[in-house]
Amino acid sequence: MLKYLFKAMRPRQWTKNAFIFAALVFDRQLLILNSFERTFVAFAVFCLLSSSVYLMNDVFDIDADRLHPIKKDRPIASGKVAVGLAVGTSVALLVISLGVAYFLSPELALISSIYFIVNLAYSKWLKHVVIIDVLVIAFGFVLRVVAGVSVIQVERFSPWLYIVMALFALFLGFGKRRSEMSVENNVTRKVLSGYSIAFIDQMITIVSATTIIAYSLYTFSAPNLPDNYLMMLSIPFVLYGIFRYLYLIQIKNAGGEPEELLLTDHPLQATIVLWGLVCIAIFYFSK
Repeated sequence: MLKYLFKAMRPRQWTKNAFIFAALVFDRQLLILNSFERTFVAFAVFCLLSSSVYLMNDVFDIDADRLHPIKKDRPIASGKVAVGLAVGTSVALLVISLGVAYFLSPELALISSIYFIVNLAYSKWLKHVVIIDVLVIAFGFVLRVVAGVSVIQVERFSPWLYIVMALFALFLGFGKRRSEMSVENNVTRKVLSGYSIAFIDQMITIVSATTIIAYSLYTFSAPNLPDNYLMMLSIPFVLYGIFRYLYLIQIKNAGGEPEELLLTDHPLQATIVLWGLVCIAIFYFSK
């Protein structure tokens, strides 16, 4: 049962919490041990917190998940994990994560509380509201970035990154909805009845274009960047990453779970690694 309980906590989803490291990297504090330790603890807090949310979400969705061709095998929907155990574990994870967050930073505890409340509302109500459902997902990513900022003393973190992260999260959110349109139905996810492929493609076009523009503007206009404009060299990797994701969701009908693509698609993985190495080299080793 512990094995299935851990699976119900969705550890693969923890990759989303990597957004917490944005402040550490882009404020040039990656090599500062104290800042790294505090950010890593914040990352762990959000891993526990997100697992708490996922457990409650699966409890709320247990009837709908049993009708889904894939989700019916989830530990809670299949009965491998009792509802009472799931709820109890969720509460325990919430208490532990908020306690550690408050010990690290009262601001982090407040952000974590907001994240939990918003996601609980999402699991119960907001995910059934067209457009709002994706906006809430994007808000969760922005909160992760804010959480990373709250645990270190930032000096060079640009507000442009909040915009870029929000737009990128919207891009992933609409991409996920598009993929779901091809494999799900209105019974398993009622909000899909308010979408169409054409409408979602229009939203994806808007947010992908604005993400590229916002990131490009960041690379040469943010005041905290090196004066040599080398950060513009990272733009091609962002372009390829977005184009690759569009290829996967529109041609390969993938993208239902972005974190699965991150863990399985090698070209996407290579792009992210190369982008990260270029950014680190520019921030930490260029003059």
